[in-house]
Amino acid sequence: MASTNRSRRRVQALLAQADVHVDGDRPWDLQVDDERFYARVLAQGSLALGESFMDGWWRTASLDGLLHRLIHHGTGERVHGAGEVLDAVHAWLLNPQAGRRSFAVGEHHYDLGNDLYAAMLGRRLVYSCGYWRDAADLDAAQEAKLDLCCRKLGLQPGMRLLDIGCGWGEMLKFAAERHGVEGVGITISREQAAHARAACAGLPVEIRLQDYRDLRERFDRIVSIGMFEHVGVRNYRAYFRVARRCLAEDGLFLLHTIGSNRSRRRADPWIAKYIFPNSMLPSPPQVTRALEGAFVIEDWHNFGADYDRTLQAWRDNVEAAWDRLPARYDERFRRMWRFYLAGSMACFRARNLQLWQLVLSPHGVPGGYRAPR
Repeated sequence: MASTNRSRRRVQALLAQADVHVDGDRPWDLQVDDERFYARVLAQGSLALGESFMDGWWRTASLDGLLHRLIHHGTGERVHGAGEVLDAVHAWLLNPQAGRRSFAVGEHHYDLGNDLYAAMLGRRLVYSCGYWRDAADLDAAQEAKLDLCCRKLGLQPGMRLLDIGCGWGEMLKFAAERHGVEGVGITISREQAAHARAACAGLPVEIRLQDYRDLRERFDRIVSIGMFEHVGVRNYRAYFRVARRCLAEDGLFLLHTIGSNRSRRRADPWIAKYIFPNSMLPSPPQVTRALEGAFVIEDWHNFGADYDRTLQAWRDNVEAAWDRLPARYDERFRRMWRFYLAGSMACFRARNLQLWQLVLSPHGVPGGYRAPR
């Protein structure tokens, strides 16, 4: 009992620094339903916070509000479990994004089932940040993002476009229909590949289940949306070398990726275990070091604040659809998914994470590149 009381007092003090009260009455306060919560969080850090929520050990009326306060005040930086040290050593010594391991995220996350993503993502299956500058809803924001990518690339009829990590094929479909390009999309998800082939049927688009390292052909333009987060810092240089050898000398490459303010070599332990295995988010120095000598940075556009709004729309969609989804998405899965979406909102709201679009050229655009917005 004395040990439990000490753990409770320590956790309550940590939470209070983020203006979060245990059993308080504000939306972002936390209600503890299992006293084991305190010792578990102190022993295992962020992994235990997520797992104990999945287990129903604590509740809050505003999950994203609570997590935003914890992230904004750096609460997680004060509690680290032993497993995080082992994860860091593993990421340092091994290359978890290489070989057969590179397909793990496709099998674990993107192959969950198109029914879940169809319910969550809106009219277009676009699983990345929308562009909300002039948009009033999710569908408009996603179409605006695809249009922005096409305009930044300067797509013209007859061009050949490569999409590295093409997802469900929406970017290639949009580019082929609106701009008359031919396209090749690669993905490591069988579910995504099958859907993308159906979505792009009748268009000059080829979808392949393929690792990016196996690409050996030339394209006028290259785009990569939401895939770089799975490459891993030990493979960044190789990734940009592949893009460089596949891009025409006068071509453009648009890289759309989540980014971190700090350089790390691994993902959050809970995210790595339950959502995106073998993932990590790049920092600006990691990106620039990797592309040095291969590309000229023509434009670096950050609209990370738009991701909070995108995630809120995804949450609203999936919450409205839970009762219509198959039984395999049970209550524990729902709690996991809620924690994932709310934690992501919190990270972008706190501006700890960013959303970058980089436009890159092999030698520099003669006379300069003019970035549309």
